[in-house]
Amino acid sequence: MDGESIDEFEKDLRNNLYKIWNRMSSGSYFPSPVRAVEIPKPHGGGTRMLGIPCVADRVAQTVVARHLMRRVDPIFHPDSYGYRPGRSALDAVGACRERCWKRDWVVEFDIRKFFDSVRWDLLVKAMGAHTDAVWVNLYVRRWLAAPSQRPDGSLLERERGTPQGAPVSPVLANLFLHYAFDMWMSREFPTVLFERYADDAVLHCVTERQARQVLAALQNRMEEVGLELHPAKTRIVYCRDAKRRGSYEHMEFTFLGYTFRARASRTTQSGQTFLSFSPAISKDALKRISAEVRSWRLPHRTGSTLTDLARRINPVVAGWINYYGRYGRWVLIPFLQRINAYLVRWIRRKYRRLAPLRKAIAKLQEIAKRYPRMFAHWPDTTLAALAW
Repeated sequence: MDGESIDEFEKDLRNNLYKIWNRMSSGSYFPSPVRAVEIPKPHGGGTRMLGIPCVADRVAQTVVARHLMRRVDPIFHPDSYGYRPGRSALDAVGACRERCWKRDWVVEFDIRKFFDSVRWDLLVKAMGAHTDAVWVNLYVRRWLAAPSQRPDGSLLERERGTPQGAPVSPVLANLFLHYAFDMWMSREFPTVLFERYADDAVLHCVTERQARQVLAALQNRMEEVGLELHPAKTRIVYCRDAKRRGSYEHMEFTFLGYTFRARASRTTQSGQTFLSFSPAISKDALKRISAEVRSWRLPHRTGSTLTDLARRINPVVAGWINYYGRYGRWVLIPFLQRINAYLVRWIRRKYRRLAPLRKAIAKLQEIAKRYPRMFAHWPDTTLAALAW
């Protein structure tokens, strides 16, 4: 909000850090308003409001976040995966995958505007149970109450919520949901397994009746703690596969960028095909990364070399492969082959003698044979696929 970048802050780093330490030590530290920034939600679901603190406030919040994390992470539920060291979204997807094979029904839910709805009184109470540091409680209260500055410069006073985008918010959100959801589930439905990543969670039930019972109780629980389940993202799903028959209203769900549904799979020993309820990259995630690749305008970057292009796109593409290729990797292959098609078009534009399609494809195949790891996606796309 103050217009100061991290680079500018670091120009006088020692003095700037001293000022923060001095103010926090004396109790005279008061945060600036957070900058409100709207970003589009995935799936075309409107916008999400981020609260971006200034650099000095982010430094101070990181100190408090580390203090809290050391104390609360050891008591967090083993099936809480978000914003925790040594745990990842892929861990949650993997656990969900195995449990869908063992239990027939899933309750998928999402909390509407969670970061904007957290009740301060319950959050402060939960925090007080794990630290008696007066300065931590004092500054968390001040951060929670800091107003948001809108793009027009006006200030918006807040009465609940923790700004999404603030360094301290992830640990506060996990602490709130630890008591609001995780411990409640362990107490009320100890046999129901779940995976939770921040405010996105999946519950595994044995029967449809149990799923409906859990969902009804969950709706009441969310109301008790001041939250609301998102009606469009909360539903009961039947995990249909080769052994599970029948047709139901919902037979697929999306969790952390992966869509879980019945898919043709093959046994490793006999090679026989069967129907398995398994995850692969979701249509929305695939649409998003495809749009990003188009925005690179690779065929028009004729001023660059092939090595330049590889250096530019490899970190991003490798990240997609590492995440979305962990499960159902074959669904990602056509997308990776499309990148090859863009590279063929780049060759045709850059070299006049290779303008004919067959010559451009032959050249890319020749390069791929010579340097099979030049591009991060080449090990996943065969030479035959380069002719796509």
